[in-house]
Amino acid sequence: MSDRSWTRTSPATERAPERDLVPGLLGSLDPLLRGWLPKQRWFAGKGLPIGRFRLAAATELVPPGGRLGPLGLLHVLVDVEQQGRPADCYQLLLGAHPLLPSSLVGTALGRAEGGPYDGLTLYDAPHDPRLAAVLFELLREPERAGAGQLRFTVEPTAGLPERPAPRVSTAEQSNTSVVYGDAFILKLFRRVSPGTNPDLELSLALARAGSRRVAEPVAWFEALDGGPQGDGGGAEPTTLGVLQRFLPGSADGWALALASVAEDGDFTAEAAGLGRATAEVHASLAEALPVKPLDGAALERIASAMAARLAEAAAEVPAVRPFADGLRSAFDDLSKLGASATAGPVLAQRIHGDLHLGQALRAADGEWVLIDFEGEPARPLAERRRMFPPVQDVAGMLRSFDYAAHHSGNGPWAARHRDAFCAGYAAVSGIDPREQPVLIRAFETDKAVYEARYEARHRPAWLPIPLSALARLAAAPSDAALSEETHP
Repeated sequence: MSDRSWTRTSPATERAPERDLVPGLLGSLDPLLRGWLPKQRWFAGKGLPIGRFRLAAATELVPPGGRLGPLGLLHVLVDVEQQGRPADCYQLLLGAHPLLPSSLVGTALGRAEGGPYDGLTLYDAPHDPRLAAVLFELLREPERAGAGQLRFTVEPTAGLPERPAPRVSTAEQSNTSVVYGDAFILKLFRRVSPGTNPDLELSLALARAGSRRVAEPVAWFEALDGGPQGDGGGAEPTTLGVLQRFLPGSADGWALALASVAEDGDFTAEAAGLGRATAEVHASLAEALPVKPLDGAALERIASAMAARLAEAAAEVPAVRPFADGLRSAFDDLSKLGASATAGPVLAQRIHGDLHLGQALRAADGEWVLIDFEGEPARPLAERRRMFPPVQDVAGMLRSFDYAAHHSGNGPWAARHRDAFCAGYAAVSGIDPREQPVLIRAFETDKAVYEARYEARHRPAWLPIPLSALARLAAAPSDAALSEETHP
């Protein structure tokens, strides 16, 4: 992300003087955030008391009493400390107004007491069409933002229209998205980490390579310094939001798969097409970004990390324990793969990192597009930007087919569509995942272990789904784990 010669960004030297927001701001936000943050679906620390806040950055994009009259727009990055977990940094876009219309009352944090917004009601700005329009203006014309802690960037070929009507999407969970007209969607990352988010990095690399399997990013904005746990020491900018092409009339793969399962239908052509699309994305990423072979030591490190996650899951979820010994054999086989005389080289590259049916859209023309390249949001950003074998994405999608089937009680459906996906992948890549039994079993096991821990914490009624997979994977040797039909 260092080459900016082809983009138009906000200038680095022009900015009108702004008032000092720091005195009193955090003190006025503190009581409001303590009540509001834990209720947000994207807040990761639910159930744990909040210790203290640290103001990482604050930028007044529109001051109250400015061009929008009494309406103001404040951008805040705040670190949240909670006992038992590392501090998380959250991005807040806050509207400020003396009196909210009834349509926005449900988004309010409350009335500020003291500080620069004393007496004004603060609320979640993306839900206000007037303030969502301001964000689009800044992305369309970055020079209007000036310089400072935020940088807005737009591709010169973006062709962004003036004033498209904004609306907040209801589909996001870990982020907030605003749809503009029927042409663009802005994803606002709520929980942010220093560095370039892979959703921008990878989707931009794919778009620049001419891939038709990605929603093209056309603009984005970043924090330059003072960001999450930042010291302004010249580190890589922190990605805060990405504006991409919107795909009206598209349908997500999860909904389509569930409909097919309910009817015991034939979704194999779509599954094969999704396999081909996944292989095309992997090929494009391998051409655009580095690829490296993994030696025996690297495979042992990956297997060791998987075994550690299994141990943690077994300690936390008693239902996992009966399968632990059998599951460890999958990771033992992976650790020995580098020393195998018959195994070919295992290559690692940048991948999607959190691929499942909900991350695939079937566009109006029938073609598949992959979305949300940020990886598993719960994992550290540095880990999400590492190179891994592409089979990790394949394993994620196979688990998703299994979920769709078991969610509706139709286990045999999964086996047919897992095979179709693998066949489609092999048709493009020349590599059939079913002929990589050690790799696919290890990565599918690791994913199912993660699922068991997640479901035990958040959706106990769904825990039997990953447990069924763990029973199958623990009982089957690596050369049979993929082909064996899933348990109904």
